[in-house]
Amino acid sequence: MFNLFSKSKDYSKAADVFKNVGVDIHSHLLPGIDDGARNIDESVQLIKAMMKLGFRKLITTPHIMWEMYKNTPDIINEKLDLLRNRLKEENIDIEIHAAAEYFLDDHVEGLLQRNEKLLTIKDNWVLSEFSLASAPHGLKDILFEMQMQGYQPVIAHPERYLYLEGNKNFYEELKDIGCLFQLNILSLSGYYGKSAQELAHHLIKKGYYDLVGTDLHQGRHLDALQSYNAAIAFQKLLDTGKISNHLL
Repeated sequence: MFNLFSKSKDYSKAADVFKNVGVDIHSHLLPGIDDGARNIDESVQLIKAMMKLGFRKLITTPHIMWEMYKNTPDIINEKLDLLRNRLKEENIDIEIHAAAEYFLDDHVEGLLQRNEKLLTIKDNWVLSEFSLASAPHGLKDILFEMQMQGYQPVIAHPERYLYLEGNKNFYEELKDIGCLFQLNILSLSGYYGKSAQELAHHLIKKGYYDLVGTDLHQGRHLDALQSYNAAIAFQKLLDTGKISNHLL
């Protein structure tokens, strides 16, 4: 078991920024169902660290990516109940909910065709992602169907789709059809590389971000969240007044 709480870890500076957000809408904290927390002990340690960072509410979002993580609402809610009970046993006072990060593929298209209810981060808001490796086919059709069924697509970490670096108009197209954008805070630290960092700053300048999230999977992400440069850039984004996490 890793230890997030060595004496060398001081989250106070980062907490000064993150307490102004309060709500994290994108993380992988449920135990053993995707590439995030491996077990419930790890889930608890990550949550304690998130509290030290200043977060008071967590909406964790396990992957629904059918080729790798065949999660369903029943599986996710069962793990959420398990985690909530453990937090209660340890007198850890934090509000935690669960939605999902939907990979927009044939599986999600099938869910929509069958009118199966999607898990939402707020009201009708659905956290959505697509391929990080290549431009997706039929993406707009799926997004349109989601909207026709009353859902509000929230595009997770748009700055990480590096193939859009040469086609930035696609971001404008997604905004024009009504998508919300969610920034991965880690992108501002350069954690995903220089290209993702530059795309994040481009989208900030365009005023395209509506929400932010940590996309926390594991302990090493916590250290990256303390980046001084990321904190400065993140605070400037918060100062625009365009980030809506406080509404959740």
